[in-house]
Amino acid sequence: MLSLIGVLLLVFFSGVSAVQNIKVQGADYVNNVTSDRFQIIGIAYQPGGSAGFIGGSGIDPLSNGTLCLRDAALMQRLGVNTIRVYNLDPSLNHDLCASIFNAVGIYMLLDVNSPLPNESLNPGDLTSSYNSAYLNRVFAVVEAFKNFPNTLGFFSGNEVIQFPGSETVVPPYLRAVTRDLKQYISKHSSRNIPVGYSAADVRDFLADSFAYLSCDIDGSSSDETRIDFFGLNSYSWCGGDATFQTAGYDILVQMFANTTIPVFFSEYGCNEVKPRVFNEVQALYGPEMTGVMSGGIIYEYVQESNEYGLVDLHDNGTATIRIDYNNLQKQYNKLDIKQLQSGNSSATMLKAPRCSGGLITRASFSKSFKVPSLPSGGQFLIHNGIQNPNNGKLVDVTETMVKLDVYGSNGGRIENLAIKPLPEDQSNTPNGQDTTGATTATASGTSTGQKPESTTGGAGHLRMNLLLKCVALSVLALRST
Repeated sequence: MLSLIGVLLLVFFSGVSAVQNIKVQGADYVNNVTSDRFQIIGIAYQPGGSAGFIGGSGIDPLSNGTLCLRDAALMQRLGVNTIRVYNLDPSLNHDLCASIFNAVGIYMLLDVNSPLPNESLNPGDLTSSYNSAYLNRVFAVVEAFKNFPNTLGFFSGNEVIQFPGSETVVPPYLRAVTRDLKQYISKHSSRNIPVGYSAADVRDFLADSFAYLSCDIDGSSSDETRIDFFGLNSYSWCGGDATFQTAGYDILVQMFANTTIPVFFSEYGCNEVKPRVFNEVQALYGPEMTGVMSGGIIYEYVQESNEYGLVDLHDNGTATIRIDYNNLQKQYNKLDIKQLQSGNSSATMLKAPRCSGGLITRASFSKSFKVPSLPSGGQFLIHNGIQNPNNGKLVDVTETMVKLDVYGSNGGRIENLAIKPLPEDQSNTPNGQDTTGATTATASGTSTGQKPESTTGGAGHLRMNLLLKCVALSVLALRST
């Protein structure tokens, strides 16, 4: 009996609670275990912006567990299930931050490029910038995040096709980087992780960018140069008076109506009218768009000089919620999550069109599907892996209480702010919370005044209950033999 109990202890305490992987199935994201459709309810997360990312500083958005705990608690209350992180240092330790976001059911969409020299494609010098040193960089990001179950995907590029002339030369290189990432993931990751592209909403190039990157060369369903998802950075819905038609959302739905991969807003949230009321949320997650779109990512979490932020972060580590956060939270709370999770069997069975020049409408847009070969040294990296990879791993999240002061939009301090770890099959969802001012928040953020547990919480308690039940059943079974 002791050996049996020992086995049970090993089973239930050998790992950290994890979210379920999300896979691409036709035009939808789908939970790999429950088969529920997954709609991205996301937020861009890049404290300091691109200018704040300094190589070799030892700091990036996912390197400080104390700050991530504060932000994850606010994001969990907000109701988001995904963050997009643009600039990362793959040499740093991201274990605690990634594990915190995993614990609260928040996935990560990660850009593999950065604004630093030799860490992105240069549209003006593609031949030189597409080299083995660049590939070593993007593969290092894969190594750093491939083991986290809440890694939702990698962006191979962001708004690379944007300026006149880029549409002629850049597209084949984007397919090349997509191929390289997929081959590396296939060789060195225990699971398939989707690779996609984030496009600028430049209507002259948008439809052609989507058509070019999402088709199958030679009609092969195993085409590794084809993107797995398509993101669109869209800021056309401005203010509470905008509508589905005036914002051009109806045109976007028509443009992507026949998509065979997930399409979503990789950024959205126009700030021409302030404060933002975010009534486009109801359109994006409503019946007119959910048949085509897979959600979106609000730009952005942190208030910077461009004034898109939901939260003010201060130098001493404290934070203050802005009115925009409250307004977005109210919009999320109106969503019908069960309806959003319901699947569409026809959307998951779609096949991509065969690549041809006929898919492209603009004369200047590339019609060549001859993808550049790997640069010198590239095949060696894919076959053997990069040297000294910094492999991330889930770790125990033993602290749930936020120790840094956080204030509501009215200046009142939010008491007892904490994260609430979720059971393994759950992603975070809007939950009807209100963060308009000074509250007494539990681990889930409701204003009941009850102090939360400061241990691992939800998933840990679930695991313990299951363990006790299994031990009891095992003891009874042994006594009856």
